[in-house]
Amino acid sequence: MGINQGLAAISGDFMIAALLIYSLGVLAFAGDLAFGRPRRAAEARAKVPERVAELAAVGAAAGTPPSGEADAPADGDAGGPDGPPAAVLPARRLPFLRAVREAGTWVRAAVALSTAGVLAHLVAVVTRGFAVHRAPWGNMYEFVTALTCVAAIFFVYVLVRYRAWALGVWVMGAVVLALGLAETVIYTSAGPLVPALQSYWLSIHVTAMTLATGIFFVAAVLGILYLVIERYQARVAAGKAVSGGNGLLDRIPATGQLDKMTYRAVVFGFPVWTFGVIAGAIWADQAWGRYWGWDPVETWAFITWILYASYLHARATAGFRRWAHYIQLLGFASLVVNILVIQVFVTGMHSYAGVPG
Repeated sequence: MGINQGLAAISGDFMIAALLIYSLGVLAFAGDLAFGRPRRAAEARAKVPERVAELAAVGAAAGTPPSGEADAPADGDAGGPDGPPAAVLPARRLPFLRAVREAGTWVRAAVALSTAGVLAHLVAVVTRGFAVHRAPWGNMYEFVTALTCVAAIFFVYVLVRYRAWALGVWVMGAVVLALGLAETVIYTSAGPLVPALQSYWLSIHVTAMTLATGIFFVAAVLGILYLVIERYQARVAAGKAVSGGNGLLDRIPATGQLDKMTYRAVVFGFPVWTFGVIAGAIWADQAWGRYWGWDPVETWAFITWILYASYLHARATAGFRRWAHYIQLLGFASLVVNILVIQVFVTGMHSYAGVPG
């Protein structure tokens, strides 16, 4: 069955539209950091005494002492040395749409643009699949556009779950950078698969690796932010920096929240990666007559698995939380090396990247 060039062109148009919409969304997130956050933070802090007095009055009328937990933000949203100020991450018990409305114009625009970009991106990936009559991740270009789509969808989930507007510049900025490189440096026209990839295992093995990579992409950005904020807080504690002296860093969620989001992302992505490695071994047995042959791509995928498993172990070990984030970033670096170096420049059984010369 031939390539549907009309659908391929539509896919390309939607991919460019997604890139432009994401870029506008990043600008809106930046506008929130620059103009929206300080005013809302001041308003939130001003309302704290009023809210406490209101709870005390209600408790007195009911004949029970007021509970500090009743109004405490969930999952580390409260202020403190290991949690961000309450104004940084709105309480999750508020309905999402209400939280977006109360967050201000910049956040409303950023969330709307991010959602619209995800929809355009998803349409681009799906139409590419229909155009080539297969799973749309048969070469490096398709793989990167698909994993960035997963990353963007996962971040929208993070927005809904944690109201983490302050992370939008960094996560969606990374998505824009990766998608921009895909559209310029490694763009590959729609075409048929090489014979070795013409198997139903492409829809199983590569799908799992794509999903896991998109999730690990978000976790890597969060991990970098964790280390930056952790170092900033250490400098403040040592008297080498003034608390509140860096307005940009003060608006990013603190280490407790970043650590929790990173951990949950890796916990979600690690089993998917594990399944992808196992599915790849089964596919290798069917295609080449052995489950494992220490091919360079197989080896680096296994190294990546070991590093993420080590992160989970270190994260659960007292005193190693900071080092766990370094291990997590080593895992993502291993993944990137596998994708952009091993599969492109090292000859092996997996040399199907399809990167234009």
